[in-house]
Amino acid sequence: MITLIKLGGSLITDKKLENAFRVDAATRIAAEIADALRNNPDLSLIIGHGSGSFGHVAARRHDTIHGVRTPDQWRGFAEVATVAAELNALMAKTLSAAGIPVWRLQPSASARAHDGRIVDMALHPLRVALEHRLIPLVYGDVALDDVRGGTILSTETVFFYLAQHLQVERILLLGDVDGVHDHNGVTIPLITPSNFPEIERALGGSAGTDVTGGMETKVRDMLALAQQLPQLSIRILNGSTPGLLITALLDTQPVGTLIRADDPALPN
Repeated sequence: MITLIKLGGSLITDKKLENAFRVDAATRIAAEIADALRNNPDLSLIIGHGSGSFGHVAARRHDTIHGVRTPDQWRGFAEVATVAAELNALMAKTLSAAGIPVWRLQPSASARAHDGRIVDMALHPLRVALEHRLIPLVYGDVALDDVRGGTILSTETVFFYLAQHLQVERILLLGDVDGVHDHNGVTIPLITPSNFPEIERALGGSAGTDVTGGMETKVRDMLALAQQLPQLSIRILNGSTPGLLITALLDTQPVGTLIRADDPALPN
């Protein structure tokens, strides 16, 4: 079974400064993934990352998420794709330097969206990569869209599609907060369809520039995915805390906020 790991843009970039890659944070995260793979060589991973201060700043400047129609908007679309790919190259080099056999797979090369949702994306390269013990590396990117002309695909949108078409068991979403917080700033350990109405008011946006909606959109999308795929577990956790990712990957103890379907037979 496959684990999807998202490295949030707030973790690997400074979202308040354009094109600011956090080398130290990315290097530490890469080392933790490498350690997890050494401890459990059977881990099957797909890594994705947000665009942070690279893609989000350019995307906001051109309002790409809401559509691409004019010549200026298409030039903006291309600019967003370029800067998102630049961050992907930096992340790929960092992961590779840690000994992780990543293969960069560009979502916009094959993804087709309909009003912001992926309706088609090439899966064969990912399947072949996993078969040969490589780790696909995807990222938040642009895509052609049947309704909008073009749009932005968040990493969560890409993961949503992959979880529906591959044998995905869990999703780990790493940002710079400990999980989803209540009104008192306390981490909520579990979110299900049953308790979501109670915590909905506590959800807020993103601290930096984020054209894809921040925490509220993340939780809503992941909760919808968990309802479609009851076997799936999704955790939101703080990638800034050293050792937390390897703990989550090796299942040594619960961390962060768990999102799942309502099922009394499942452990918390």
